[in-house]
Amino acid sequence: MGIGANLGDARANVLDALERLQRQPGCTLMAASSLYRTAPIDSSGDDYINAVARIATTLDAQALLRALHAIEQTHGRERPYRNAPRTLDLDLLLYGDAVIASPTLSVPHPRLSERAFVLVPLLEIAPAIHIPGKGAAQQYAAGVADQAISRLD
Repeated sequence: MGIGANLGDARANVLDALERLQRQPGCTLMAASSLYRTAPIDSSGDDYINAVARIATTLDAQALLRALHAIEQTHGRERPYRNAPRTLDLDLLLYGDAVIASPTLSVPHPRLSERAFVLVPLLEIAPAIHIPGKGAAQQYAAGVADQAISRLD
């Protein structure tokens, strides 16, 4: 799952999201990437703090999406327009090998292979991961190499 924020204390919001994922019924946090700083893409505002987490879950994809939205709401997430700055954004990037296309959920995330802020932390925690229908995630790394991203300590 992708995690990002650029409003308020973005770093604290991302770290809190990881804590909440760890405590979410039906979810077990398996791994979390480092935190990364990135400039907004197709958006405005301050730089984002991003991370990727891998979880094991007994929830189906729609129930997991609802749980993620509930965590966003605890941080006052608003959606005034597409790609608006946000206090917290949680994206379901992959759900095992599933390919899901519903009105509320697209898995794999449609821009997963196009965004360094997702691909770089994902490859940090799962260097050999494959994107269903697209192949090895590693093959997309060169395509995002021009996007500024810096790992935070």
